[in-house]
Amino acid sequence: MTSRPAKIVMASGNAGKIRELARLLEVLDIEVVAQSEFGVDDADENGTTFRENSLIKAQHACDVTGLPAIADDSGLSVDALDGAPGVYSARYSGANANDARNNAKLLAELEQHDNRRAAFHCIATFVAPGETALVASGEWRGEILRELRGEGGFGYDPLFYVKDRDCSSAELEPEEKNARSHRGQALRKLVALIEQRYS
Repeated sequence: MTSRPAKIVMASGNAGKIRELARLLEVLDIEVVAQSEFGVDDADENGTTFRENSLIKAQHACDVTGLPAIADDSGLSVDALDGAPGVYSARYSGANANDARNNAKLLAELEQHDNRRAAFHCIATFVAPGETALVASGEWRGEILRELRGEGGFGYDPLFYVKDRDCSSAELEPEEKNARSHRGQALRKLVALIEQRYS
């Protein structure tokens, strides 16, 4: 059996993601390091699914550093828009996409729709040299609001309505959001798979 890694590269520059993963891996005594610390550039995310892009990013970081790596890919899928924006969530509004433009486009696209059901999806992938990839998924269902609410979070959080809390994702405290979110679900499942592999 391969021994448990002492260090895992996170294929992301997002400080929040890195902190979240570091907390989850504390129990396994595994250090999490951002790929930027190894000079790893962002991978070319040319996949057509969250699963493909997650694997592309993790494999790229693993290949460049020679260390095990974790990546996630996530986005928003809206029922009335046949799953859009999906893998294009971050660049939904085009070449100069940002959160404000993406949210404005989503509201415009849904203006004539009464069906506001949607879900955040996340696929998290662990890749280690010479080993089969481990993959975990998370889903967080909700609805799209008709106007922005809340100052927290990022992306589509101000438009994502959490029915049982009667608020947007952007209005949740960070700890509660992480506990509920698609990314939190996927990363917790992935860490459990890693623990199982190396136990």
